[in-house]
Amino acid sequence: MPQTVALRTDWPQGVPERIELTRVPFFPQDDYQCGPAALATALAYSGVDVKPEALVDKVWLPARKGSLQLEMLAAPRGYGRVSMRLPLRYGELLREVAAGNPVVVLQDVGVLGKTWHYAVVNGFDYSTGSVFLRSGRQPRQEMSFTAFERSWLKGNYWAMVVTPPYRIPVTADEQRWMEAVVAFSRVADRDAVTKAYTAAVQRWPDSVPAAIGLANQMHARGALPDAASVLRRTLQRNPQSVVVMNNLAQTLSDQGRNTEAMAVIDKAGDPQSPYAADVRSTRQQIQQRMQQQKAGSR
Repeated sequence: MPQTVALRTDWPQGVPERIELTRVPFFPQDDYQCGPAALATALAYSGVDVKPEALVDKVWLPARKGSLQLEMLAAPRGYGRVSMRLPLRYGELLREVAAGNPVVVLQDVGVLGKTWHYAVVNGFDYSTGSVFLRSGRQPRQEMSFTAFERSWLKGNYWAMVVTPPYRIPVTADEQRWMEAVVAFSRVADRDAVTKAYTAAVQRWPDSVPAAIGLANQMHARGALPDAASVLRRTLQRNPQSVVVMNNLAQTLSDQGRNTEAMAVIDKAGDPQSPYAADVRSTRQQIQQRMQQQKAGSR
């Protein structure tokens, strides 16, 4: 098993040799319903009061006698939790567990044919070469690194974590987290989405997508000065960003500060920008508002 071999000489930096998240709950699965049981385990550990029975209709497909990965990723969003796929590397799985995040994994546990199974990794021990799982009807299954990778490899190393929106998984990069938050934002309430974008801005202060997302959430709830402050800070870090200039100008104009808005939008005049049409539209709107203000002052 290639990744197991690599662990012997390249153990992930900063990861302890042994950890077991003993407070991870255990829900014994009913027949074929490992998906709801594994997902309930991850959700409950993240602070959601949920049992596997509540998840059956959301993730279990009777015709397939199982759960698909898309359903597994989608269901936590309805409970105010962000779900994120992990990179396809053993070391990243170990890093998440070491950071306190149990990991849902897809395995093929069949002997003669394929038998897909979801379990939750909640620990490991380098000295014995073991991985610990909540799996099936076993509250503590112990598998060797090699045996676990063999079963996990057949599912293309599929793994996911479930976290509150304010807690970014340790293995997340900007793109992976932002994709997860965008999907989360389609179903979650505005406060939760704002927390997810706030966490992103704190982790990646130079991120334009994170700042735009946070400012949009603030704008939508009427916190225009806060949205403008986020965009100003982002523009200082990204002075050539046309989309930030456009959104800042729009936000200032929405506050009635049209002279300031025009000064900002005049700097966003790149005709080759993919946002050129948006800039033209924003400028026209600001001009109309300035004319209306002028006419109203007469």
